[in-house]
Amino acid sequence: MKASLKNIVPMILFGVLPLYTQDVLDGIVAIVGDEIILRSEWLQESQGMAAMQRINPATQPAEFNRLKQAVLDNLVSSRVLLAKAEEDTVTVSDQLVQAELESKIQNMVQQLGSEEKVAEYFGKPISRIKKDFFEEQKKLKIVQKVQQEKLQAIQVSRREVEQFYQTLKDSLPQRPPMVKMRHILIEVRPGEEARAEALAKIENIQRRVLAGEDFADLARRLSEDPGSAARGGELGFVERGTLVPEFDEAAFLLQNGEVSDIVETQFGFHLIRMIEHRGDRINPRHILIRLPTSEQDETRTLEKVREIHEKIADTESFAEMARLYSDDGESSARGGDLGWLPKNTLQIREFRMVADTLQTGRVSQPFQTQFGYHLVFMEDREEAGPLRLDTDWDRIQAMALNHKQQEILESWIEELKQNIHIDIREDLL
Repeated sequence: MKASLKNIVPMILFGVLPLYTQDVLDGIVAIVGDEIILRSEWLQESQGMAAMQRINPATQPAEFNRLKQAVLDNLVSSRVLLAKAEEDTVTVSDQLVQAELESKIQNMVQQLGSEEKVAEYFGKPISRIKKDFFEEQKKLKIVQKVQQEKLQAIQVSRREVEQFYQTLKDSLPQRPPMVKMRHILIEVRPGEEARAEALAKIENIQRRVLAGEDFADLARRLSEDPGSAARGGELGFVERGTLVPEFDEAAFLLQNGEVSDIVETQFGFHLIRMIEHRGDRINPRHILIRLPTSEQDETRTLEKVREIHEKIADTESFAEMARLYSDDGESSARGGDLGWLPKNTLQIREFRMVADTLQTGRVSQPFQTQFGYHLVFMEDREEAGPLRLDTDWDRIQAMALNHKQQEILESWIEELKQNIHIDIREDLL
């Protein structure tokens, strides 16, 4: 299991495979213009894809051979697009590439637990990992940019979507079981005494930061965010809209090295220090002091939810209660409407249980999640079945667009291949 994981994880995160197993396998399997494809690259990517698709090369040789051919075709196509990019002087900035690398390395840090474990995994320090992967990541971004420039203006008409559906509907994926729910969220809010205590803590830390103490050191010792405290509060590079709104708004206003005023979110009080801006991404540190809730706060909130439950008689009254009381700002204006949701995409265990058991037209008993207490109204449900144009238009339209883009891209690459030297070394396949 561990051996296959070492092939899969880097491929997913970097778009390339580890560089440390090439010594025995190297040889050139293809030349595309001025670019080469190494046998090691081809075999490593084939093995990684086989592991992802659960193809055993030893027991499924025919399937593995077909997969290897598909991988080689894709590698050739990527080299053809690189040649086209060079011809058209398509470039990407080193800053963008570096930001992508930083983000992907941070993802690996989160998966493996620490920078030290990432370095151990690759057998080299983080700085060397960045250096080794930089050029491959740059090529990947250039290929993506060439594809995007070719495909970005492509659209599908209603007639094309309908024709796509009629032609391929028997091979389209099944629609999973769906539920249409409304919900009311009541957050558990701390009492004034606990709030004042937490505010006093963050104000004391703020004074120490302003007096010149090291922000990262204070985060390691005092922050109540277990996910970032050990890294000195560093969150890694994130895009706008990734963080909760209050944090996001405050963080993106900061200049490099600047420290925010105290920011309150659903998690508590924060101080934010900006490490670096890179285009539309930022890498902030933060110190969090949580707002603790007491048993009395929990009891008070549950009593409020029960009172709301007693007032609900039907869909209209549920929607009105959601507009009046729900703390979910995104859905409360819609009367708590969550829309149609595939049951298999519900991430919160308690919501999955309600989706499995609550009858249509009924209101759940109050239940608790990490966000607070909820009431759910089951408005409708549909069992699994074929995708339908009337209920699944957006999904079918996206599939039709992707299908059209793929056909255009493949046709374009075949045209480009006519104008570039391609030499496949059959003896090494």
